[in-house]
Amino acid sequence: MVSQNQALTKDQANIEGYRQNREYQADMLVYGDATISFSAMEVHRGGQLVALTRKEFKTLAYLLNNARRVISRDELLNEVWGYQSYPCTRTVDTHILQLRKKLEPEPARPKHFRTVRGMGYKFLA
Repeated sequence: MVSQNQALTKDQANIEGYRQNREYQADMLVYGDATISFSAMEVHRGGQLVALTRKEFKTLAYLLNNARRVISRDELLNEVWGYQSYPCTRTVDTHILQLRKKLEPEPARPKHFRTVRGMGYKFLA
């Protein structure tokens, strides 16, 4: 029988190992047939380099770093574009559409880039 202290120590070791592994792999993310390298600012899909603009890559990185959380257009405009006041713009929608076209297997039925009607966007890994 494992004591409570032994179980706690084992859990802490597992968490520490997870943290170290995550930090080591934090530069690379794989989902579906896409691989994203944050330090190289490159995306490969099906082994082929996908050409993304700087803003597309920053938008993708922000959504990935906040996966499964709904991100509003205003938040994206602030974090990616640096807008402090929000002009009436559809630039976020345009960039999301381009990311879908470049990275989704079927852009008409997005699997990863979800629109949350009236709220914003969410990335599902």
